[in-house]
Amino acid sequence: MTEQETPEDAQSYEEAREELVEVVRRLEAGGITLEESLALWERGEVLARRCQEWLDGARRRLDEVMEQASEE
Repeated sequence: MTEQETPEDAQSYEEAREELVEVVRRLEAGGITLEESLALWERGEVLARRCQEWLDGARRRLDEVMEQASEE
């Protein structure tokens, strides 16, 4: 990981998704302070954004492959 990368940049889609699932589980379980809830929510937002970036990138790659295949 470089100095400018964040931990979520180094995570695979599967790792980010699994962490997001855990964040949601902990939020749904309750029993944590408001401050902990807010921190988890913020982390969940970052992870959800990262997962969406992975999915968007995969969609772009698939679209490019499909476009190249149709041109051949």
